[in-house]
Amino acid sequence: MVRAPLVNFRRFQITAPWPLVWTLTGLFLLFRLAVLAVRFAVFAVGHWRAWPLVAFAVVAAEVYDSHGWVPHLLVLIVLGAAGGLWWWRARDSFHRLVVLRSVSVWRRLWVYRRQWHEVMSLCGLVKKYDGGEKLPRLLSVRCTYATDELVLRMPKGQNPEVYQKAARDLAYSFGTRHCRVFSVRRQAAPHRSGRLAWLLRLVDRVRFRDRPRHVWLVFIRRDPLTRIVAPLPVPARPDFTALPLGLREDVAVYCVRLLATHVLIGGATRMGKGSVIWSLLRSLAAGIRSGLVRVWAIDPKGGMELSIGRGLFSRYVDDDWSRMADLLEDAVARMRARQQALRGKVRVHTPTVDEPLIVVVIDEIAALLAFLPDSEIRQRITQALGLLLSQGAGLGVLVVAATQDPRKEVVSVRDLFPTRIALGLTERGHVDLILGDGARDRGALADQIPLSAKGVGYVLLDGQPEPARVRFSFLDDELIRDMAATFPAPPEVQPEPEAVPAPVKPSPTSGNGRHVYRPTLPKQAAPLLPPSLLNALDLNTTPNGGEPR
Repeated sequence: MVRAPLVNFRRFQITAPWPLVWTLTGLFLLFRLAVLAVRFAVFAVGHWRAWPLVAFAVVAAEVYDSHGWVPHLLVLIVLGAAGGLWWWRARDSFHRLVVLRSVSVWRRLWVYRRQWHEVMSLCGLVKKYDGGEKLPRLLSVRCTYATDELVLRMPKGQNPEVYQKAARDLAYSFGTRHCRVFSVRRQAAPHRSGRLAWLLRLVDRVRFRDRPRHVWLVFIRRDPLTRIVAPLPVPARPDFTALPLGLREDVAVYCVRLLATHVLIGGATRMGKGSVIWSLLRSLAAGIRSGLVRVWAIDPKGGMELSIGRGLFSRYVDDDWSRMADLLEDAVARMRARQQALRGKVRVHTPTVDEPLIVVVIDEIAALLAFLPDSEIRQRITQALGLLLSQGAGLGVLVVAATQDPRKEVVSVRDLFPTRIALGLTERGHVDLILGDGARDRGALADQIPLSAKGVGYVLLDGQPEPARVRFSFLDDELIRDMAATFPAPPEVQPEPEAVPAPVKPSPTSGNGRHVYRPTLPKQAAPLLPPSLLNALDLNTTPNGGEPR
């Protein structure tokens, strides 16, 4: 029996099991349909913010098809009246929920999405792979009164340092002058309370989870730090974990943590170091008056900066190097006493009126550590500061110091300050000396701050390795005098300086106890040889203590 061929070329017919073919074809089409449905679902979930707009467009089209344009006009009139009433009664919420969100949508579509591929390509942020391009994906845009915050998802093979190096190119490409790059989320998870707090915490655990491939770009659309920051209100009770000092470039209040830390302020001459000190003292003013805070001030510049607020200080020295050393040694003694009292009980001191927080303010620490003429007093000050900076933070004896030259040979205890503030500096290398290695590459351009921007500086915020730009409030002389009169420090017993007799130098003797004659050299304008060489040449005795040569 001859079997029929599979293909009959004469009639061009194919004998095949058609039920099996149709079954496989149907399964394939169903599989493709399921794939398309999954992709559409992923796309819809990824663009969930557009759901209300799509629904509104569909309803508007249906209403126009049924009733014309009259219902649309009535809806616009009602919405306009409701918006005007909302703006009149609750202007802040209207701006936050309506104006800023509308600005965010507009700038996302027109400023960023429209030229996203071009800017990313020209700034070198596009990766080539398998004959195609991998771009950073723009996830969201959130606008404030002064900034645009963009959230990106980096393609594989990139890290945040690439965006930090391209920050200036990105800023000018999108029409701004400053761009800040953050590798971690800027907002912390909110504190939840109430009956549904457990459910909200679970949601926050998903929303605020760590996302290493996300990068936050903050474009400064309008620089709020060009204007002088007015003095902030005095807190009724100072919060030592968040003392308000100034304004950040995102219009948020900058608060510094003073509890269990030391603060180093670095800046060139006339760049606003006094603004930082007086802003800090203003935030502590209520605690100074109640006795919760004791400020001990040292002004090596003869009182030109701190003497105007003398009433705020429990102890104050500006004209005696020895008394400055005594003040620091008294702070070390107070620290030692607290060590004995708190040993084995707590690890961090809690300020009270009986055991207040002691803040030692030094206006120019370089004058004490490097330029002091008396080497003995300089050594005493260096030893006392080393003990305070290494042990006093947890015991409530803190140091707030300012300097113009942050180099190690000038400020030898620089590395013992955990909190640092960099104002306008003269050299780009000084930025890393104050804020840490690589701070300038991460955006701290303190050496480019103009002289007109006094009080503007860079700081490191808690939980963020990238520096933030701030401006500290400015207090004029009249306000400082009024603050010193309104918030005077309680009296404190300050030890009087004791007259120390000059040590009597023993007369030189030889090894056998006989007096050695040394003629007095005539006075001259300047020695022909340095003192070290003169002492080396003045050898009047033999090495074994015998007779002089």
